Amino acid sequence: MARVGKWITGGLGWAFFGPIGGILGFVVGSLFDKDISLQSGTSYQPGLQTTQGGYVMSLLVLVAAVMKADGKILKSELDYTKQFFIRSFGTEAAGEAIKILRDLLNQNIPVTEVSQQIRKNMDHPSRLQLLHFLFGIANADGHVHETEHKLIAHIAQQMGISEKDYQSIESMFVANTDAAYKILEVEPAATDDELKKAYRRMAVKYHPDKVHYLGEDIQNAANGKFQKVNEAWEIIKKQRGIV
Repeated sequence: MARVGKWITGGLGWAFFGPIGGILGFVVGSLFDKDISLQSGTSYQPGLQTTQGGYVMSLLVLVAAVMKADGKILKSELDYTKQFFIRSFGTEAAGEAIKILRDLLNQNIPVTEVSQQIRKNMDHPSRLQLLHFLFGIANADGHVHETEHKLIAHIAQQMGISEKDYQSIESMFVANTDAAYKILEVEPAATDDELKKAYRRMAVKYHPDKVHYLGEDIQNAANGKFQKVNEAWEIIKKQRGIV
């Protein structure tokens, strides 16, 4: 449990308390065969810096909620999560994360309360990265199920994600005719100059450096959003002949 220990000793931060702490208390305690009190009734201060431990544990809690949304746990979803953790943290950590996830799948997760806790305590770039990964989980079988889609939309709203930001990330996974424009958060009627400005703005918003304080692992994982922005821009440039 080396990596799990690092996530915890490195600081769950605000995730140590509130509804997320209440959910994780039993899981973490059982992993270490001792009582680790993460009581949901304990007060915590909003606005604390997001730590890697807090981010990862919040991610696992929300992943469990999304995986259960359609009433079935798919192997493709578990494999997607495992591969993410292998790429980000290594094989041993991936195994530890999946063990935690399996325990979380057996728990009742108060999605609204968890999402609101994240909204109060996690910075905007990290919340966008969470949303991006949740869509990746839902799309692991090649299709975002309607119940998963609705749950992710609810999570995004409760996390304080704007409609434009939500549609931008949604369009990276759910095909529609204006996907490239929605990723850049502009209308198809936008001028070439407006598109260039939009691309530069989104490239800054989704740049992996925005989550550098969560560690190189998460920063590398954030490349996915950044690449989608570049791909959308290339599609639009080709369609319009922009040079």
